Amino acid sequence: MAIPRQLPNAITIARIPLAVVFFVLLLIGGMYGIPEPGVRWAAGILFIIAISTDWVDGYLARRYDIVSDFGKLWDPIADKLLTGSGFIGLAILGEVPWWIVIIILVREWGITVHRLVVAKEHVVAAAWMGKIKTAFQGVALGWALLPLHELIGLPVWTAITAVLMVIVLILTVASGIDYILAQVRGSRQKS
Repeated sequence: MAIPRQLPNAITIARIPLAVVFFVLLLIGGMYGIPEPGVRWAAGILFIIAISTDWVDGYLARRYDIVSDFGKLWDPIADKLLTGSGFIGLAILGEVPWWIVIIILVREWGITVHRLVVAKEHVVAAAWMGKIKTAFQGVALGWALLPLHELIGLPVWTAITAVLMVIVLILTVASGIDYILAQVRGSRQKS
């Protein structure tokens, strides 16, 4: 079965407006889904669907050998918009500390800006550690966004969320260091 060559890129780009809709729903849903638990559930589910498209577009591009420089560049940007809006929304609602969010966003957008700067020379695809980081961010944010405290109680949900966010922070910083080291090694090899 043939698929349109631009389908993976279209899926990637679709994550951008989904990030905006998700962010609005998250803020309307309020802290822990109070006063709007239904809207908070909708925001969490929309995030999970949107972040899952990251796997789908990558799978289709590799499976049908239609990996493109556009996809290599825009896929991480779409991911950063989606996960960044999740982290910022949770910080605005007071559910995740701002200092964690700031460190994560500085790393995420610093590397994204670097990718954009060097894009004219070459496109930097995501490395394995960055992919693991993004997958874990998706899982942790999915957990934090769904108002599961209704089912397991706020103290347990809050503790699990805190542990997941610390793991995300560690993976984000470690993958940032890995990226910088890879770029330094690459530039030395070119010299």
